[in-house]
Amino acid sequence: MYDDNNDGGMREFQERGAQEQQEGSMNVYQAICAVAKEMAAEGISKDRKNLQQNYAFRGIDDVYNALAPRLAAHGLVILPRMIGRTVTERETAKGGVLFYVVVEAEFDFVSASDGTRHTIKTYGEAMDSGDKATNKAMSAAYKYAAMQTFCIPTEGDNDADLHTHEVAPRRRAAPFDSNETFSLIANAGSVKALTNLYHQAQDMGASPEQMAKVADACAARKAILLGSQA
Repeated sequence: MYDDNNDGGMREFQERGAQEQQEGSMNVYQAICAVAKEMAAEGISKDRKNLQQNYAFRGIDDVYNALAPRLAAHGLVILPRMIGRTVTERETAKGGVLFYVVVEAEFDFVSASDGTRHTIKTYGEAMDSGDKATNKAMSAAYKYAAMQTFCIPTEGDNDADLHTHEVAPRRRAAPFDSNETFSLIANAGSVKALTNLYHQAQDMGASPEQMAKVADACAARKAILLGSQA
């Protein structure tokens, strides 16, 4: 029978309980190490092939299939969280449209046995001509977070998607022509047109002094347009 007045016995009881809890619990770093050990022994083969550039790569499904049973066996959970996303519209070499997406992601690696966790931050990039660019970017972020955490070999793995997109070079804006710009401002028929001309002058690389004159010209034309509508 345990004696509440026995301080030595109380300490021994607490220490034994803490030791038993520690021995029965796998913290997040032990779990990551255990998964990495198994992945090092078997790895993930490159069973997929990019048909345009003729190289093999590991797809996100390959990573899921290899990791899922090991994560479950070692009580490790990976919880994704997207904290940022940018989208840029690009043009293909054939004149089509591509959506280039970059996601900023965090992944919480959590031990199911004791709740300890470690957060990893990474990025994913992808292009798609439809509505799959964000999905692909999220998958890329997950795949590389897993590969780097569990030290999965990636030699020669550029990991493009199954299709490679040919992006047309960006068109450089024409140099700023003050005479043409001020002529267009003087003949602008709406406030929206004035706004577009102002931004166009910025894109053409107008100097701060030139932009100040453009702003004055736009303001004067705007006053005339609004006055004619009164």
